[in-house]
Amino acid sequence: MKAIVYEEYGGPEVLRLKEVAEPHPGPGQVRLKVVAAAVNPLDYKIRRGWMPQMGPAEFPAIPGQEASGIVDEVGPGVTGLSVGDEVLGWTDTGAYAAYALATVVAPKPADLDWESAAALPVASETSARVLDLLRLTDGETLLLHGAAGAVGAVGVQLAVARGATVIGTASPANHDYLRSLGAVPVAYGEGLADRVRAVAPRGVDAVYDAAGQGDLPVSIELRGGTTDRIVTIADIQAADLGVTFSGGGDRSAEALADHARLAAAGRLRVLIAQSYPLADAAKAHEQSETGHTRGKLILRP
Repeated sequence: MKAIVYEEYGGPEVLRLKEVAEPHPGPGQVRLKVVAAAVNPLDYKIRRGWMPQMGPAEFPAIPGQEASGIVDEVGPGVTGLSVGDEVLGWTDTGAYAAYALATVVAPKPADLDWESAAALPVASETSARVLDLLRLTDGETLLLHGAAGAVGAVGVQLAVARGATVIGTASPANHDYLRSLGAVPVAYGEGLADRVRAVAPRGVDAVYDAAGQGDLPVSIELRGGTTDRIVTIADIQAADLGVTFSGGGDRSAEALADHARLAAAGRLRVLIAQSYPLADAAKAHEQSETGHTRGKLILRP
């Protein structure tokens, strides 16, 4: 089968389209014929060797965590899934490929397109997990860094659904987009603390950093000097500052199915920034590394 592989850490140029052996499911797994695979910032951080604890166990490696596709093989012990089912979920063997194995998948609603389905698992699980860690409740104010990104935008919507006021940092070009999601936008960069105080004079109750652009010190300042109720998913300096870094959690097929139904009903928007053919994975990574992509990048095998 065709797959994107890399055999060493490095820049986007280490990604190559190659013919590799097809995987076959073991106990508890299904094989997907991948229709769409999503690109996440974590993918390039792993590829560059910046996340050794999450790096490939061995090379060559196939990147990618999430995909949508059609079940075409079912492993021993799998119940509730059959060949031909349309699903979305997390891959066990890398999503940038014609076929991928998966353990945790959910049904794809008929009204949810393939690209939006592929973009949903990581963003929805991550933001739901972080909001739970922050203990965010109705009537509170959340500061969300990187609010216009794929994960951040889902975080905005889930937080608004909990009854929170969300202040989202983004470039001015993305402010109307954030308003459409229900957030109060502010520009990031120098003077951020003053801009946040101007729109939240009573302070912020919690901070969700989905950007990893060095905003933890100002977040601590806005929280009155405490690191309590600040969570980052992207800043590797978190430990030095005593801030909670959340890099993963339990993957729930049931929760993913709930989020997929919300997305199909138009109650959870997942913006697709651009779709690339699988062979252009390096170009997609180059775009991802700019840090200025509104929405999700997709690969189509």
